[in-house]
Amino acid sequence: MKKTPIDCYHFTKTYTMNLFNDTEIFAPGHGGKVVFDLPDTELMLIDSFFSKEESDHYYNTLLHTTKWREYEMEIFDKTVKAPRMIAWYEDKSNLGADPAGPDWTTALLAIRKRVEEETGLSFNAVLLNLYRNGKDGVAWHSDHTDKSGPNPVIASVSFGETRLFRLRHKFLKDIKQIEIPLHHGSFLLMAGTTNSCWQHQVPKTARQILPRINLTFRRVCRTNTRDDVAL
Repeated sequence: MKKTPIDCYHFTKTYTMNLFNDTEIFAPGHGGKVVFDLPDTELMLIDSFFSKEESDHYYNTLLHTTKWREYEMEIFDKTVKAPRMIAWYEDKSNLGADPAGPDWTTALLAIRKRVEEETGLSFNAVLLNLYRNGKDGVAWHSDHTDKSGPNPVIASVSFGETRLFRLRHKFLKDIKQIEIPLHHGSFLLMAGTTNSCWQHQVPKTARQILPRINLTFRRVCRTNTRDDVAL
């Protein structure tokens, strides 16, 4: 029987990068599956979703074969470059998908298959973010909902340097911010009203750190080109 999120988790310019790739220094997580008991969210973490060997392989493969591009965004009527690099892959069969967009790579298809097997869901798009160093990050936001609905299921996979993932409730100000270190090979699932009731960020850091690659799988239905970026 195909699983659903609730069945699985009972929630109460283009570049090819050539960066430092000594994966021996990347520490995988050591925990198992954690379901967070928080209001207005379905949030689950598997700290060691991929093995160290798998994580090293995917990190190097994605780092060196992805055609990363800079992303520009509007802030206070000014166009600025986002402090990270991105890549976007989407099923060509999707309504509104760019027929000239890149094809899914073997590595991306393998990662998507693992995520779909774990969740019992199907995903038709993935956003890759490359955080090159501590100067790269993403500010507080909720993902845009015009292409995936107000309560999307977002499956997040991380490879490389451990970075902090913070969440804060939009309305309940007495709830403390949540801080989750996302390790090499970790998997985080956000579902339910997480996106409509919470914001998240990946803060910058002054520490000297190495690159982190994050993939967020989602299911989109769209009629124009992609114009928003998330985690």
